[in-house]
Amino acid sequence: MADTMKGLKRTHYCGEVIQPGGEAVVGGFVDRIRNKGGVIFIVLRDRTGVVQLLFNDETDRELFEKAASCRSEYVLMAKGEVRERESKNPNLPTGNVEIFVSDLRILAKAQTPPFEIVSDSNVNEELRLKYRYLDLRREPLQRNIIMRHELARVTREYFYENGFLEIETPMMMKSTPEGARDYLIPSRVHQGKFYALPQSPQIYKQLLMISGYDRYIQLARCFRDEDLRADRQPEFTQIDLEMSFVDSEDIQECVEGFVKRVFSKLMHVDIPLPLPRLTFADAMERYGSDKPDTRFGFEIQDITETVKDIDFVVFKNAIAEGGSVRAINIKDGAATYTRKEIDKLTEHAKGIGAKGLAYIRWADEPNCSFKKFLADGDLERICEAVGAAQGDLVLICADRTKTVLSTLGALRLIAGKRLNIIPEDKYNFLWITEMPFFEHDDDNNTWVAAHHPFTMPMEECLEYLDADPANVRAKAWDLVLNGTELSSGSMRITDYELQQKMFEALGMTDEEIQAKFGFLVDAYKYAAPPHGGMGIGLDRLAMIMCKAESLRDVTAFPKVQNASELMSECPSTVDDDSLAVLGIRVVENEAE
Repeated sequence: MADTMKGLKRTHYCGEVIQPGGEAVVGGFVDRIRNKGGVIFIVLRDRTGVVQLLFNDETDRELFEKAASCRSEYVLMAKGEVRERESKNPNLPTGNVEIFVSDLRILAKAQTPPFEIVSDSNVNEELRLKYRYLDLRREPLQRNIIMRHELARVTREYFYENGFLEIETPMMMKSTPEGARDYLIPSRVHQGKFYALPQSPQIYKQLLMISGYDRYIQLARCFRDEDLRADRQPEFTQIDLEMSFVDSEDIQECVEGFVKRVFSKLMHVDIPLPLPRLTFADAMERYGSDKPDTRFGFEIQDITETVKDIDFVVFKNAIAEGGSVRAINIKDGAATYTRKEIDKLTEHAKGIGAKGLAYIRWADEPNCSFKKFLADGDLERICEAVGAAQGDLVLICADRTKTVLSTLGALRLIAGKRLNIIPEDKYNFLWITEMPFFEHDDDNNTWVAAHHPFTMPMEECLEYLDADPANVRAKAWDLVLNGTELSSGSMRITDYELQQKMFEALGMTDEEIQAKFGFLVDAYKYAAPPHGGMGIGLDRLAMIMCKAESLRDVTAFPKVQNASELMSECPSTVDDDSLAVLGIRVVENEAE
């Protein structure tokens, strides 16, 4: 039978026992045991760190035998004198002391864990996720979860100080189109009807602005039924904010202050303000991405004019069809990128949609993949145009400009990682502004909203909203950190007539507008202040701050690629009686 805590009260966390002298009572899990016959050392672990417990020939014999019976992951409480260690460990905050135990309680015994609870575990991730409660005992994950907590704490403090009200919005709401599939909840009372889990609190926070709560903040849980990636989970936390009587610059300035506070308090890093800005068009031209990593170079360069007279059909066809020829110069890349490595890059380019990849590899002398098509001086002009020198590798793509930019943008990142030139301890924040208002759906040859339908177009674009959708820019922006999109924000439409026009531009009928957004449209009839806001991905920010590989590493109980949770084995089936109450039955998929 397990011991009890009776008569013992914890006085210190393990990581807090740093000075010799006095008594301490600690509790935690057995991290490791060293039994040297006449001396036993037990390293006890809690979320703050570890401390060493000592048992020797001065210890009561019964107590010594109890210590000898302990195993890894047992839950103990121990009381004793804090002494200076004979053999110190300078790598531990508690490495100068140990507790000479006078009272030991075994509160719970543990089976042998399915894997060792150590910091540098190389155990299969699926096994660790199945036993997530054990995995969460490991120091790296505990450190990440605590950092995420600290991020949430500093977030609330900052926004409270700046006059924001924290207001909760519903978790069960009306299904509205916001870009991804909704998670739906069937109603028992209103059979045949469904609630949706919020993809974001977008509509509610706009209603709060209409209601007069001019500064709103919420650490909002959001849900999106979409394919997962390393930086995506079906449920996530968003630092959601909205502000009235402001313009874009006011919102961005407020968020910049938040960024500076967080990195100063939690990372001891000074983020210079104001943050740099790039328009969407410039970001695509220079980096081939709307979320560029600016910690290194290899920028895209347009060499269309330089190569337009070269008799190379790949270049000629691309230019003739309205495309372009562009290049990136991978400085000092020739030694790393052999012909075999370049072939891998070519296959990657084709996977993105490019027809192929041309290159100039300048090791001892320039080796050009299209050399037979060049006239005297052509190679020198290309190298000069991109700033290539001996040791460099130039990658060239010719195609539709959209394809060229996305291809070279992806290859730029691959090369940066392959050459190991991206500094880990550098934090490059960047605003991407003047986002396109519409996106072209090539499959259906139509224009669709690039953002939610309440995003304000820039005033100078209103006159050609119908006539030239490709050139309509939005009062919208993204916040990017080291190539990861942290946030999207925009000013909102507050004019009733303009909002109707926007719905019409998106091909929505009056019936659809009323069915999906009727309550918000009606609210605008009663006047709305100018407002805008953002949603900052708390999980993504935590992931970067913790230098984690995946959102799973900063989420206590994450889902895997197929949106299931391995530990609890959800989603799961539901019995027929539970479904009948909801007026639902499961039918087999005919495709199966």
